[in-house]
Amino acid sequence: MALVNAAIIESELNIFDIVCGDDILDKMLEQCLCNRLQGGEIVLEWVAFSTTKGGLKLSLNTLEQFEHEVLNKKYKAKPGVAKREESHNRTRDINSLHDLIKAEEEEESLLDSYSTPAKGSQKRALTTPEHPQSKRSAALIASPGLLLCPASFSPSATPSQKYSQRGGRGEVVSTFGAVQGTRWAGRKGQTNGVQLELLEGSEDSLINNYKYMFQRLRDVRNVLTEKIEELGEVLRTNFNIEEFSPVSLPAQDSVTVLGQVCCDSNGKLNAQSVLLEAGPDQGGRQVPVDLSELRDYSLFPGQVVVMEGMNTSGRKLVASKLFEGVPLPFYSTPIKQEMDMDIPDVPEQLMVMVACGPYTPSDGLTFDPLVDLINVIARDRPDVCILLGPFVDSKHEQIEKSLVTETFDAIFSRCVGSIVEGTKGVGCRLVFVPSQRDVHHHFIYPQPPFILPDLSKDDAKRVTLVPDPCTLLIEGVTFGLTSTDILFHMGAEEISCASGSDRFSRILKHMLTQRNYYPLYPPVEEVNMDYEKFQGYGQMPLSPDVLIVPSELRFFIKDVIGCVCVNPGRLTKGQVGGTYGRLLIQRSAPSIEGKRVSPCVAGQVVKI
Repeated sequence: MALVNAAIIESELNIFDIVCGDDILDKMLEQCLCNRLQGGEIVLEWVAFSTTKGGLKLSLNTLEQFEHEVLNKKYKAKPGVAKREESHNRTRDINSLHDLIKAEEEEESLLDSYSTPAKGSQKRALTTPEHPQSKRSAALIASPGLLLCPASFSPSATPSQKYSQRGGRGEVVSTFGAVQGTRWAGRKGQTNGVQLELLEGSEDSLINNYKYMFQRLRDVRNVLTEKIEELGEVLRTNFNIEEFSPVSLPAQDSVTVLGQVCCDSNGKLNAQSVLLEAGPDQGGRQVPVDLSELRDYSLFPGQVVVMEGMNTSGRKLVASKLFEGVPLPFYSTPIKQEMDMDIPDVPEQLMVMVACGPYTPSDGLTFDPLVDLINVIARDRPDVCILLGPFVDSKHEQIEKSLVTETFDAIFSRCVGSIVEGTKGVGCRLVFVPSQRDVHHHFIYPQPPFILPDLSKDDAKRVTLVPDPCTLLIEGVTFGLTSTDILFHMGAEEISCASGSDRFSRILKHMLTQRNYYPLYPPVEEVNMDYEKFQGYGQMPLSPDVLIVPSELRFFIKDVIGCVCVNPGRLTKGQVGGTYGRLLIQRSAPSIEGKRVSPCVAGQVVKI
C-alpha cells in the first residue's frame, strides 16, 4: 500500500469542497492506517456515509460514528500485504537492469566526493586547538552535510521540495509537566559524567546476534503457558482469590477462571468472537465468553485475564467481572545526602532528546531531516540523545525498487558516522536503537543491537548500542524503549467498551500490566517473534519511569498509572517533516506522605 498522509486526504476532501482542521485530518489518517485504506478511499466512504445520513457535517463526533458503523464492519480484515510483496518481489526486465547499470557507472565519479569533505573536516578540527568551542564546533556541525553530500544515495533523487517548504518549524505540539519558563538545555559539557547503562547489565541483556528460525511449536506453547501461570499467580495474590476453576467445567455457582484471550477465527477480534484459553493447570481448554454483562472492558488477543461469571453448561462463560492486571513496582534507589543538612545534594536536571526514523523523506533518500536534527542537537546541547530506527527504511520506495547505488550497510555507516561526527562538539551521549524496518539489520524480535566496528575509542565511549526492546538506566531514571509500533498493532486488534478513557492510555496500561513490551499474541505478520528470546529479553523487569513508544499514530506525551509515556512521532512523515521529543528528568525521592514523584519534570513534542 502506498504511503498515506494528511496532505493526500486534504486534497481529496477539497474535491468535494469539504474544509476541516488538523485534528480531523489526523483522525482520518489514523483510520486509514488502522483499516489499510488509501486517502481517496476513505474520503469516498465518508461522502457516501454522509449522504445516506442526510448530509452530516465532518467532525470528530461524526467520524467516530462513521468508524463504528462503516469501517469496523466493512474493513475488518482487508488484505494489504499481498500488493506490497508483489511489488517487492516482481521480476525486472532487461531495460530496467540496463538503466541501473548505466546509473551506477555515472555515479562512480559522484561517490568519490564523499571521502574528501570528511578528511577536510577532521583536519580543520585538529588545527584549531586554541578555540575548541567555536571553530571546532562549527567544523563538526558542517560535517554531517559534507558526509551526506550530495545528500543522496540514488542517481535520480532530488531534494524534497515539500520538506524544504514545510511550515511550523520548532512549533511545540504536545506538552507535559511544568513547561512554563523551562530552559531546554543540557548541563553544558558535563555529559561525560552521565551514568547510562542497561538496567539488567550486559550479562542478562541481549548484546549479541543469535540464531533464529529454529523454534518449535512446543517451545512457543511452553512460553505462553509460563506467562499465564506467572501473571495468574500475581492476580490471585493481589485480589485474594482462593483458586481458579477449570474453564470448561459446568457449575451452577459463580466461578473464577484464569486464561488468555484469543479469537475464534483468523479475523479481527470482536465482542462475539472472544475465547478464553486456559493453561494446563486449568484444563487447557477454550471456552467462548459472553461479554454482555460487563459494563467496562478492554481486551486484545494474548491478554492474560481473570474473569468471574457463570458457566452452567461448560460451553460458554457469561462474564460478570473482569480483574485487571497489576503493574510492576518502579525503580528506587537512595539519594545521597550531604553531611551538612543545610546543603542537600539535589540532583541536576538532565535533558534527554528522543527521535525516531525514518530520517529521509519518502520522495528521495536525502538526509535533510537528519542534518536538521543534528543542528537542533548542537543548539540545545542535550545530555542524552536517543535515536530509534529505521535508519535505512525497508519501506522506502527507492529501497523497495532497488534504486540505490550503495549497499545498505554503507548507507547506514555513513548515516551513523554523520551523527557521531556532527555531535562530537556537543559531547552528548548517543543511544542507537534498531528497528524491524532497518533493511540492513536482523529482522527478528527481540532484535539485537547494531554493530559499529569502525568507531574510534573516543566515540565508542559516548555511543551506546542497545537492543529492541530494552530498559535503560539514566542517572537513576529508568527508560523503557521499543521501536516496534506496538500502539498501531494493538490498536488494530483491541476491543473495548469503556467510557472516559482514550485508546492510547488503554494500550499503554495493558503493556504495563501485562509486564512486557509486546503482549499481543499472535503478533502481526510483519513481526517475526522468537518466543524463547522474548521470554528472556522482552519482559519488563520493572515499571519504567519513562516509556518511549514511537508510532505511526498521532504523537503524545502523557502519564499512565505513574509512567510517563511518550510517542515522539517520526522525524519525517511522508514527504514532509515530522516531530521529535525532549524531556527534562531529575531523580527525586518520594515525598513526605510517601507518594511517588515522577522523575520526569517536563516534556514536549516539537516539529522538526
